[in-house]
Amino acid sequence: MSAEHELKLIKVLGQHPGKNRALGAGALYQAVYGLPWRDKIRDTRKLRKLITDLRNEGYPICSTSGAEGGGYYLASAGSELDDHCRRIHARAMRLLVMESRLRKMALPELMGQISTALARAMNA
Repeated sequence: MSAEHELKLIKVLGQHPGKNRALGAGALYQAVYGLPWRDKIRDTRKLRKLITDLRNEGYPICSTSGAEGGGYYLASAGSELDDHCRRIHARAMRLLVMESRLRKMALPELMGQISTALARAMNA
C-alpha cells in the first residue's frame, strides 16, 4: 500500500464526514489516484484494499449503499460507526450461518472451532 495514497484517502475522506456526505467509489478513486477508473472491477479492488487496510488500522471509514448510489465517508458520530459495525456484524453472522450449513455443522459447534482457532492465533 502506498503511503502517499493512504494519506490522500484520509485527507479526501476527512472532507466527507457523515453518511450524508458519502463520496462514490468512482469519485473517490479519482481523488486518490488522480485518474478516472478504467476498469471498475480492478480499480475498485485497489481502492477497497486501501480502505480495508486503513480500517484495520482503526480509521472509522464507513460505507453506504442504496438505490440512489452509495459511497464512503468518515463516521462523524458514534451512532454512524455503531450502525456500520452492526451491518458488518450482521453480514458476518449470515456468512457463518452459510458456512455451518455447507459443512452440515451446528452453528455453536462452528463457533467453538472458530473460538479455539482465534485463541491459538492470539497466543502465537
